[in-house]
Amino acid sequence: MPILVTGSRGQVGSTLITLLHEAGVDVRAASGSPEKLSLPAGVKAVKCALDDPATFPAALESVTSVFLYAEPSQIGAFLEEAAAAGVEHIVLLSSSSVLDPGAADNPVAASHLAVEQALAASPLETTVLQPGAFASNARPWLWALRSTGAIDLPYPGSYGDPIHERDIAEAALAVLTRPLLRGSTYHLTGPESLTFTEQIAILEHAADRTIPFNTVTREAWKESMADYMPASFADGLLDYWASTDGSPTPLTSNVEELTGHPARTFAEWAKENADSFRA
Repeated sequence: MPILVTGSRGQVGSTLITLLHEAGVDVRAASGSPEKLSLPAGVKAVKCALDDPATFPAALESVTSVFLYAEPSQIGAFLEEAAAAGVEHIVLLSSSSVLDPGAADNPVAASHLAVEQALAASPLETTVLQPGAFASNARPWLWALRSTGAIDLPYPGSYGDPIHERDIAEAALAVLTRPLLRGSTYHLTGPESLTFTEQIAILEHAADRTIPFNTVTREAWKESMADYMPASFADGLLDYWASTDGSPTPLTSNVEELTGHPARTFAEWAKENADSFRA
């Protein structure tokens, strides 16, 4: 009986598919554009757009477990179809942003929170993964470096807990394949709480280059991002960064407890991606 992995084009989903396949698990890769997937030999691709209920029945046929991205628009229809198909277990890729007191009013967190709440009201057994900031959130800095030669930071002293995407995928592998781990919520963090400036210094060391940054106002940063994200999302990010400015992020040991190894450091991610930052 296969495991369905949604969001198969994402870094976590694609890594999880490979891990499941290598472990001998029957895995089905779901995507709104399955023709664009690059999959291990023998892995079946199916069309499943989480905002299109018409794609749910075929994708969920004979599936026992689902790795689910947090798309709220049709979550009710998805859960109904999953229950009808005989799905027994859903692992949700949520976000630690739901732990913030104002999560319901922050558009960055609200979508994850809505899906968590829908799953909590469902009869399906659910395991929730709540990772903090992805280490790959540093990638957009490349665009700034190539276009203007510097990174604009409204809160250089804002702390994060950058987590390697492979650690998230390995945590998902554990809860999907070890029944005793099911039914809990796991807050996943990297092993260090780092400010943006500390992350930049680590990237500088890995890439052996200087990475300039400018401290800018909230308003200037929001205006510079107007063509790339809705104003409400920009405000949500800015509010989060303001709340963590000068405040180290609480860390957990859940990655090690689930995977059996310490969480990978941001320095490891930086070393793996150093060539991109040298260009």
